[in-house]
Amino acid sequence: MTHFLQLIRDRLPLYIALTRLNRPIGIYLLLWPTWWALWLAAGGVPDWRLLVIFTLGVVVMRSAGCAINDYADRHVDGHVARTKNRPLAAGLIRPSEAVGVFVFLSLVGLVLVLQLNTTTILLSIVALILAATYPFGKRFHHLPQVQLGMAFGWAIPMAFAAQTGTVPMVGWLLFLANMFWTVAYDTLYAMADREDDLKVGVKSTAVLFGRFDLLIVSALYVATLATLILIGVIQGFGLIPFMALLLAAVSAVWIVYSARDRDPAHCVRAFLRNNVFGALVMIALLLAYS
Repeated sequence: MTHFLQLIRDRLPLYIALTRLNRPIGIYLLLWPTWWALWLAAGGVPDWRLLVIFTLGVVVMRSAGCAINDYADRHVDGHVARTKNRPLAAGLIRPSEAVGVFVFLSLVGLVLVLQLNTTTILLSIVALILAATYPFGKRFHHLPQVQLGMAFGWAIPMAFAAQTGTVPMVGWLLFLANMFWTVAYDTLYAMADREDDLKVGVKSTAVLFGRFDLLIVSALYVATLATLILIGVIQGFGLIPFMALLLAAVSAVWIVYSARDRDPAHCVRAFLRNNVFGALVMIALLLAYS
């Protein structure tokens, strides 16, 4: 028993690092659009049970995604300055352990989703496929950020289905808005690794966009905000929520401007600041239904 407890104490910090629970920004960026969807679907405060299930689901599946991502990148992360100290790349855990963590967390996610209706359960199959395949996309094409957008955004149709039994047009518009946003912020993140990615042959939108990176990222933020405004118009929001969206637009300018010199540290900082953007959109929804 003592040996087992010692093993847990030794491995737990490594598993926390593997799943990035010590770096929760990914949880926040996945949680905001999930909450947006729940509030929109409910027309206000959602069913508390759904709020708990989806919040736990975000934490669990983001952690699972990190584990399978590090497994996919186990031969690459060691050559990238930002990721060379991750547990798998550093040889502190075995590849089979990362796969085991992914499978275990996916099963926890399955237990959560089985509490929901049939439509949501069927949609969750797509969510698992997206989570499992996204990390491998960068080997084959330059748009892994689009795959990430689909994976991060799939909680949106699931939330609508869980709350209402269907996914209306507004739900798919929100999914599209989140796609634009995810590609924007993850391109900023990929810009920090661009030089290393070019050396090892990893593909990304940062590599694809080249010197037009910030211009295209700016266009993606504009598309995000335009789609969110369209949703607000369809839903009949008043003036005050649109003022909050204006603040979100200001934050987007701040985010892109902060990466203007393309310094890797500044690009990561710009990526992290997207938490503010997500929070401001959430505030707009809270104001719309207050």
